[in-house]
Amino acid sequence: MSVPQPVTPILPLTEREQLEWAHGCQIDQLQRHGARFPTSGAATKIQAALAKLQTVTKFTDSRLDFVKSFTFNLGTDNLVKFGTDQSFDAGQEAFICYSKLFDGNNIPFVRSDVSAHVVASANNWTARFAFASQNVFQPHLAVILGIGASTNDTLDYSQCPDAGDSTEEVSAWEAVYATPNAKRLNTAAPGVNLTTTEVFNLISLCPFDTIFNFKKSPRCTLFEQFLVALPGFACNGDLNKFYGTGYGQPLGPVQGVGYINKLFSRLTHSPVHDSTQTNRTLDSSPLTFPLTRSLYANFTQDDEIAAIVSAMGLFRQPRPLNPTNPNPGRTWKASTIVPFLGRVVVERLACTARTGPGVLGLRKRTVDGKVCVLVQDEVQHMEFCEADKDGVCTLDAFVKS
Repeated sequence: MSVPQPVTPILPLTEREQLEWAHGCQIDQLQRHGARFPTSGAATKIQAALAKLQTVTKFTDSRLDFVKSFTFNLGTDNLVKFGTDQSFDAGQEAFICYSKLFDGNNIPFVRSDVSAHVVASANNWTARFAFASQNVFQPHLAVILGIGASTNDTLDYSQCPDAGDSTEEVSAWEAVYATPNAKRLNTAAPGVNLTTTEVFNLISLCPFDTIFNFKKSPRCTLFEQFLVALPGFACNGDLNKFYGTGYGQPLGPVQGVGYINKLFSRLTHSPVHDSTQTNRTLDSSPLTFPLTRSLYANFTQDDEIAAIVSAMGLFRQPRPLNPTNPNPGRTWKASTIVPFLGRVVVERLACTARTGPGVLGLRKRTVDGKVCVLVQDEVQHMEFCEADKDGVCTLDAFVKS
């Protein structure tokens, strides 16, 4: 299914690499929600652009005649059926992949932010996990974190009021790729005077309509034939994430630090040391922040995942993305990093600890083991912690990096 980004579903980059160490002893999974309808804001913009086109009495290109009778029938915000199926399937996959890690007292610990489609994804995941285990293990959504500047939440990116956004860079790119497409549409629809932003909103019908009907939308075919638009649409998503909460935003990666510090806490079985987004009340209780589980599943949204992978040092670019002349060889791509139900998995490959002599004769606790990171099931080769040829770092090097 070939549809433009940034809203395509997860398509794993490779088959999972079956290395000797695959399926470690502790798993920390960060997962985006399943495929959904457009947000209410995006849906309003799409309908406004369509309404503007529908004022035209006669198109000069018959391929646009469908607009006259076209009815926008998409919902808003909630999961589409495909997104529901995705999140169910992910729960079953998690059980099959890691089933040897669980026993009666050790089941997945699941967290989510408060958005309805994220909560639904988490609940679908837990339900299918239980079903796959024949209800031997029945995880539940243990913590739902509130969103907003007044709530400390490591699954939310909106808690830094001084952080900028990607408007300038995205607008610069729209002026490049959407301007010629706006001219084509305005020529075919006399008097409509669509803006470049309205062209973007119209193009977004292609992926949203596709995932709703689970077949390539006729709108995609139209845009492929009539407009030179789809590659530019994908680049728009890349710039949005890079300059929104990624490396291109000075305060972008900072918004992933809280999650990273909690990850370190779970990996090392030690208290959280953080003064950013973490909730100290939740983190001080073993009921809401246990350190002894074998699998932690965290459900969130794309902007927070972009911040977290940047804080971790993944998909680093040699230079900032050019908003008017994109590098076709860039590795920062929304389709790679944050597709619907996309996931970032940290696997710890040995779970022992030892103590030894430290400074001034004090005992020093050293965590044994190794760590690998997978994004969409592809092992990431982490230069920042001197990963070996298989993409594996020592846990100490990973934490220190």
